[in-house]
Amino acid sequence: MRIAMVGTGYVGLVSGTCFSEFGWNVVCVDKDEAKVARLQAGEVPIYEPGLTSLVRNNAAGGRLTFTTDLATAVAEADAVFIAVGTPSRRGDGHADLSYVFDAAREIAAALDGYTIVVTKSTVPVGSSREVERIIREARPDADFDVVSNPEFLREGSAISDFMRPDRVVIGADGERAREQMRQLYRPLFLIETPMIFTALETSEVIKYAANSFLATKITFINEFADLCEKVGADIQDVAKGIGLDGRIGGKYLHAGPGFGGSCFPKDTLAVVRSASDAGSPLTIVERVVQVNEQRKDRMAEKIIAACGGSVEGKTIAVLGVTFKPNTDDMRDSPSLAIIPHLQKSGAVVRAFDPAGMAEASTMLPGVEWAADAFTAMTGADALAILTEWNEFRALDLTRVKAALRAPVLIDLRNIYQPQEMAAKGFYYTSIGRPAVRPANESVTPVRTASR
Repeated sequence: MRIAMVGTGYVGLVSGTCFSEFGWNVVCVDKDEAKVARLQAGEVPIYEPGLTSLVRNNAAGGRLTFTTDLATAVAEADAVFIAVGTPSRRGDGHADLSYVFDAAREIAAALDGYTIVVTKSTVPVGSSREVERIIREARPDADFDVVSNPEFLREGSAISDFMRPDRVVIGADGERAREQMRQLYRPLFLIETPMIFTALETSEVIKYAANSFLATKITFINEFADLCEKVGADIQDVAKGIGLDGRIGGKYLHAGPGFGGSCFPKDTLAVVRSASDAGSPLTIVERVVQVNEQRKDRMAEKIIAACGGSVEGKTIAVLGVTFKPNTDDMRDSPSLAIIPHLQKSGAVVRAFDPAGMAEASTMLPGVEWAADAFTAMTGADALAILTEWNEFRALDLTRVKAALRAPVLIDLRNIYQPQEMAAKGFYYTSIGRPAVRPANESVTPVRTASR
């Protein structure tokens, strides 16, 4: 089967590469000539574990190519995927579908023979019908079906998620299109992946409902973390206690500074707007959006409080600025709110991230970027962990303490254990657990730590 993947962003590049790994011939299309040239040279513009080797291997095998020539790619394809961006529209929060509809118009002009046109981009309900209308209006003679096939890829685990998914959701009206999609995903039959066939509208709602539920789960545990701090409970134990209930499950019950990334923030906002327009408001999701935005500033205040109530003239070392580990994605990362808040409060921020600093440097002016974690913390008045990269999970705490001007550590990902940190002589603050002081109070109190 021949596939044209329109868009080489995160979803398009991962999906196209994985389809080529299945053995299909895939052409990835993008308007950005520089990006296409880089991909043709084997350079992958995003950080995703394992992706570079897959791109290079399948390109070398002739199954994966990159081009700016949409017309030729579409004309030769059995399936054309629309995998362009749907960012939040400025001013109202609706999903900006201009890229999707522009792609539909260009695809319409190039169709040749029966083709399935698949919306892979995350789009509000009704968008696939509009794609169908646009193509039908432009090419009433074209032989095609429109299919909705939402993605469920987690950044940092995207290849595994594509190759061994929990499920594949396909919205399609006719049996001809369904059979074409069955053939496309035939390699997954061997691992008995559940394949759910629905109407176009249902498929679109499934995607938004899934992301909204996961965002709600994160926000739920974050609010309970706040309660735990007030009453002296431990959110880690609470999460474990409820997560063992099969009706709830333990995933996405990790308290932290709030969700970010390319999906949850824009998708929750978009579905809230779409639901309101449909006359069926999603009040729970509306509140999730509000609470998550408020949380980021509260996390900055948490760092300030741990530094004795003021960071004026102090240097705060920050480890991790991407929204999650194993990605260089900075979109809606909590660090984009936390770091500027600290800077406005008078702090100098010195930061390190294993993969995100190139992108972050364009979004966080005034930050001092360090070559490694210990360079970032040397001479700092406090250390804040914002992203739980593996290399931050087992820091040499003796060395950390020696590097800092004062042994103040704020852990917004709950990597370390409070009592262990107290025994090591730290003033340790985490999420949803009691803050602890050094077991040996001869350590200089945090309130005196200053430059």
